[in-house]
Amino acid sequence: QILCVDPRRPSVQVSDVLFFYVPHPVSLIKMVEKAEKKEKAPKGGRGVKKGGKSTSRSAKAGLQFPVGRIASLLKKGRYSSRIGAGAPVYLAAVLEYMCAEILELAGNAARDNKKTRVIPRHIQLAIRNDEELNKLLSNVTIASGGVLPNIHQVLLPKKSDKGGKPEKGSASQEV
Repeated sequence: QILCVDPRRPSVQVSDVLFFYVPHPVSLIKMVEKAEKKEKAPKGGRGVKKGGKSTSRSAKAGLQFPVGRIASLLKKGRYSSRIGAGAPVYLAAVLEYMCAEILELAGNAARDNKKTRVIPRHIQLAIRNDEELNKLLSNVTIASGGVLPNIHQVLLPKKSDKGGKPEKGSASQEV
């Protein structure tokens, strides 16, 4: 089987990919053209079917975060007198990426602690153990997050060569 996607034909999408066994590439292109002719958009307009369901801007952008809500919040916040059409899409994509990154690291922290649920402690560990996220969220306090486990080297017991006797001159109050 050969996977056929022709970059010269933008109308063929990944969901329309067909599987063929074709001996010659010319006949492959002819088969794709036949498939395109069968599924042509109706004439007039931009190829949108009349009376069909409307798709959200989030679905068009392939995002989970609500583009429409972010757009209304940008307008209501009075950050600017005018908001472009691409601004809420871009902001939604950035927010979705940041959440996915933090949740992935927090999920790994939860798995390390043998837990199936992510709690604030796991989010705290994920953020503080990642250099870039720690820098971004350095002045953020996470409720019920706790602190990173850390013991200063000075407070740890000193290692001696032979058991029992500490090294000479190592005691701080020796006279």
